[in-house]
Amino acid sequence: MASSMRSLRPQASKLLFQSAPPPALRTPSRVRTKPPPCNICKTLTPRPSLRPFSASASTREKKYTEDHEWIELSADGSTGTIGISAYAARSLGDVVFVELPELAKDVCAGDSVGAVESVKSASDILAPVAGRIVAVNTVLEERPGQLNLSPEGDAWIARMEVKGGEGGEARRLMTASEYEAFTEG
Repeated sequence: MASSMRSLRPQASKLLFQSAPPPALRTPSRVRTKPPPCNICKTLTPRPSLRPFSASASTREKKYTEDHEWIELSADGSTGTIGISAYAARSLGDVVFVELPELAKDVCAGDSVGAVESVKSASDILAPVAGRIVAVNTVLEERPGQLNLSPEGDAWIARMEVKGGEGGEARRLMTASEYEAFTEG
């Protein structure tokens, strides 16, 4: 049996190397090659975009209130994600408790929808625009400290259907640059 296996090894390795080069001779899959030149103008042809353009930056821009909440509207302006700003999270210090809004609650701009408690103080979360709460970030109930780590990212507080659609009330809120000037001044 052992002698027959020894006789098959050289032939098996020949078959393997004929079908594909050995790993040391293969080009890495992560190496990008240049696109072929265009036959007409002799310049490099651009690669097609791998990620289609879906929404303009202005429709996905966060808007801020003077009370340090933010809202990021969907592309059509009918829904929005709300939370507290990084400035507010730094000012609060270590967050120890988050009271989330009630689901299906109708709110007006400026209404209290929840609260954040830290080792320093407690603060209400105010709705930046009018609408209905449709989802809450339940992770914050178990790990309120996430609010300090990613206040304008994964630690969003709630999602809401915006009353009136198209983010009408959000137009009166501050842009990121206006909010930065507001917090520095």
